[in-house]
Amino acid sequence: MTISHTSPNGAANSNEPARKAGPDQSSHNSMNRGLTSRHVQFIAIGGTIGTGLFLGSGQSIALTGPSIVLVYIFVGLMMFIMMRAIGELMYRDPDQHTFINFVGRYLGKGWGNFAIWTYWIALLFVGMTELTAVGDYFVTFFDTFGIDMSAWKSLIEVGFLVLLVLVNLSAVKVFGEAEFWFAMIKITLICAMIATAVVMLVIGYHYSAVHVTGQDAISPAGAVSIKNLFVNFSLMPNGWMKFLMSFQMVFFAYTLIEFVGVTVSETKNPRKVMPKAINSIIMRVLIFYVGALLAIMCIVPWTQFKQNADGTFASPFIMVFEYAGLNWAAGLVFFVVLTASASSLNSLLYSAGRHLFQKASESENPRFHKLGEVSGNKVPGRAIIASACLILVVPIVNFIPQLKSSFVLFSSCANAFLIIIYIMTMLAHRKYRKSPDFMPDGFLLPAWKVTNTLAIVFYVFIFATLFISADTRLPGFISAAWLIVFGTICVLKEKRSLTESEQAQQRLQAAEFTKQMKRDDVPGPLPAHADLLANGTVEPDELGSIALGDSPEPAAEFAKSVAEERE
Repeated sequence: MTISHTSPNGAANSNEPARKAGPDQSSHNSMNRGLTSRHVQFIAIGGTIGTGLFLGSGQSIALTGPSIVLVYIFVGLMMFIMMRAIGELMYRDPDQHTFINFVGRYLGKGWGNFAIWTYWIALLFVGMTELTAVGDYFVTFFDTFGIDMSAWKSLIEVGFLVLLVLVNLSAVKVFGEAEFWFAMIKITLICAMIATAVVMLVIGYHYSAVHVTGQDAISPAGAVSIKNLFVNFSLMPNGWMKFLMSFQMVFFAYTLIEFVGVTVSETKNPRKVMPKAINSIIMRVLIFYVGALLAIMCIVPWTQFKQNADGTFASPFIMVFEYAGLNWAAGLVFFVVLTASASSLNSLLYSAGRHLFQKASESENPRFHKLGEVSGNKVPGRAIIASACLILVVPIVNFIPQLKSSFVLFSSCANAFLIIIYIMTMLAHRKYRKSPDFMPDGFLLPAWKVTNTLAIVFYVFIFATLFISADTRLPGFISAAWLIVFGTICVLKEKRSLTESEQAQQRLQAAEFTKQMKRDDVPGPLPAHADLLANGTVEPDELGSIALGDSPEPAAEFAKSVAEERE
């Protein structure tokens, strides 16, 4: 099949035939392209900004001090390289429902099956974690106003999930609108915090000692100044080990940034919209992460970020607003964190549903294949509901201590699974660049030999850091075992399936050849020669060069002559 495409300037081009190893969606896209440029831009923003910035950045600052800014920039650059690689692949074939399809196309269908199932499982576990977080943040939000909602936590989780499932079952445009407003709330808080910091810096604001919500100790009085960035400055103030671990922590804050690569098949004008959304990622990293961290550390000296007795850290955003005299800041921040977590869960439902839909649409099992059907709203409704039902087990799991500890373990494995998927995506991109499919006037990853290799090395490094810390060591071993065992099973199964398929094709060719000979009035039933075709001893074109008889002896002699010619 020849794939036509348009270049970045809109000119029409044609490219050589695409090599396929798995289902191809380019001939038919059963879903609506209802996402606009505005939707995709804010979906990309939502994928970049997670709850880690609002709640987890305090721990990151405590680990490495001001040098955490350099870590965020470097890790952001590595994630941007992956996004450019995904963008190049999706630009080549924008009808694919997920970038994971390219793993199957360029690394083999066996690894493609491994990747899509692994990614789907990771999405489910992350979704379970986010659903638990939604319940926790909802309870905490009302707790800041003295209202105890803890007894209703499980019902709150179920209610949120049902609401988000309804959003996903609606037209994809409704999902896009929801993500637009979720992202807008996050952006508003970050911009407000940065603006507050700038005003405090300009007027030389002095603040009194305050007991920050979520922090055990009382924070001392101080003054807002750029000098706070350089108090006891050191590149690795807590040693090189903590510095290395900060890369892992920041990396996990960026995970699922690739979500925009799942929306392409439902986006209007994807070859125009997607490059714009991806290219703006690096600027968002500088503004929302680097800008926010610099603003925080200008107000609060990095040495004041202390670990609580329970191992947690106070939210830097709450600290900034409470230093500014906004005592209701905790409620505001937890409301935004709640919406951020709901946004992540919403996106996870969307993505998990599409990946399950992808596998079901390929399946020959009639029951499973039903999950690969789209609803009247042109969304994979059954796959979304099935994924949501699995995520829904988390409220039950949280009531059983033994299951809860196992759930925490496997949720940690989900992050390790994502590292494996990122590595496989970059390997698929390398294969694409060397394949006949390569589109020289597409959305190219610059200096791909260097940048692709650098990204792979970085992701391998992050995977290696899992074995440094006791908290992540077991998930690291489990994910490595999963890669070896399940990956091997998928590859071997595909090889066996391929062999069976080839044998079936040979039997079909034998039957067709026999029918053709009979139509041409060739004497004899040809049983021996048909057997030779069926078992692969000879090929149809080789069989056509001999005078055929009805006894096995001529066939045996022919097989021997073919073997001699091949030698």
